[in-house]
Amino acid sequence: MSKFLFVVQGEGRGHLTQAISLFEILTNQGHEVVSVLVGMDNEKNLPVFFQEKIPLTVKTFPAPSLVYGQTKAVKVWDTISTHLLKLKKYRKSIQFLADEVKQHQPDVIVNFYDMICGLYTFFHRSSIPVVCIGHQYLLLHEAFVSLPNKAFDRFLLNLNTRLTALNSSKMLALSFVKMPNDLPHNIVVTPPLLRDEVKKLSPTTKPYILAYITHHKLSEDIINWHSNNREVEIHCFWNNKEFADEWQFRENLTFHQVNSEKFLRMMQECSGLVCTAGFESVCEAMYLGKPIMMVPVPNHIEQQINALDGERAGAGIADRIFDLSRFIQYLPVHQNVSENFKAWQSQTSRLFLQSLEEVANQNKTQIYTFKNTDNQWLGYFRRTFGYKI
Repeated sequence: MSKFLFVVQGEGRGHLTQAISLFEILTNQGHEVVSVLVGMDNEKNLPVFFQEKIPLTVKTFPAPSLVYGQTKAVKVWDTISTHLLKLKKYRKSIQFLADEVKQHQPDVIVNFYDMICGLYTFFHRSSIPVVCIGHQYLLLHEAFVSLPNKAFDRFLLNLNTRLTALNSSKMLALSFVKMPNDLPHNIVVTPPLLRDEVKKLSPTTKPYILAYITHHKLSEDIINWHSNNREVEIHCFWNNKEFADEWQFRENLTFHQVNSEKFLRMMQECSGLVCTAGFESVCEAMYLGKPIMMVPVPNHIEQQINALDGERAGAGIADRIFDLSRFIQYLPVHQNVSENFKAWQSQTSRLFLQSLEEVANQNKTQIYTFKNTDNQWLGYFRRTFGYKI
């Protein structure tokens, strides 16, 4: 059995839920996850659900995240300049990772799209192999068709993705649909990582729309639309600590603080999901056969590509604004793709174990070979020179 150390990018909930799923897959097969480290801009924002699902002491460290400021849009240059000013703090994070790896001596480091982990592997040249996991690595695949425009934004996104994967042994690219591997670029295409809770749900349909927004400022768009459509029941999940866990703005419009279990329960029964094109939420809704409207955060190139990819995969429709009238018109004609998606997702455990065990076994073989060769040389010096080395 092998030892794994997780490094997780903690912005949003997608990478965190992926880590929970892989934790379950590995430990169910007798492997050991020796440490889980989460990179966050604000270390106090680690969701409760993550710590509850990981039976270890989860440690956090400062790491880059997107900057929104007072607007609804991602501020690209503010994101870059803000984190350039924090380089000294991030150097300490790199050393923190190095100390954790030295203490736990894993066979494999699993990186869920964290840049600090990529920089650690670059500067410390660790002999321990790193496997990177994320939908973003699919964007580097030679056969992936991305947006035809926004070349500079795509360049920055792919640069960030490559920084997370510096000196990695393999990239496991999560995909909505099956694709061939891109072995020249060390990319293995895998199904999404979904938690067991999702697979245990029994979907029904009740007359309300579920919404999930990654930045609370986007709630203004939903409120404005609902002001002219008050007969439509909407439940929206957000992360706005200024309000209670459940806040009814008006009749038929309720906001809920992000709560993983509650969100899944309500997704199980909703008539459709409106979300900001995060990969994980789209996958969960596809598994349950729920129609989806994907509205990327303005200037968030990754979510724009996710929306394009999700629309191609049959998840639902994409839009630039929260025009729920269009979504309501779409609901009756949506083609359910859950059966095909479930068939692809059913291969998740096998493909992940195959890739990770292969890397772990290669690492153990190299260590054994090195030690064995080293012992042979020690014996040679003892016999030849009579030295105790």
